[in-house]
Amino acid sequence: MNPREMLLTFFGAGRFPRAPGTAGSLAATVVIAILYFTLYERITFLNWNLILLSASLLACFAMVALGPWAVRHYGTKDPQAVVLDEVAAVFLTMLFVPLHPDWRGVLMIVIGFAAFRVFDIIKPPPCHALERLTHGWGILCDDLMAGLYANIVCQIVSRWM
Repeated sequence: MNPREMLLTFFGAGRFPRAPGTAGSLAATVVIAILYFTLYERITFLNWNLILLSASLLACFAMVALGPWAVRHYGTKDPQAVVLDEVAAVFLTMLFVPLHPDWRGVLMIVIGFAAFRVFDIIKPPPCHALERLTHGWGILCDDLMAGLYANIVCQIVSRWM
């Protein structure tokens, strides 16, 4: 696997034979959980969110830069193996969501993952319209919209915890 494929498939998660989008989303969720529960004692809420925002922006930049190559390489407008868009959206999903270093933090991360997958699959408006954007933007923006919807769900649920 070349470096572009490695990044676009999030280190091979997108090559999972069934539901590669779910596999990529789950891989990103696991990264978030590991980072959070490793860093929570040493990091402020602001710094945690800077990490999430930076990771999402880096994934977005890479997705847009490598999107045209992915379309040519895989021969389809939105290749299933490309999951970097899901990764960017999962990091967006958890942005500014209050987390706790206990079961509530785990529950919020699980809710974020589940909400994102639901919105990514059902694609409420304007997700379908965003898919029509050219280059890597179409691959990316529908997932970012699903991530924004999932973030709203997480913000609401976190207020009840």
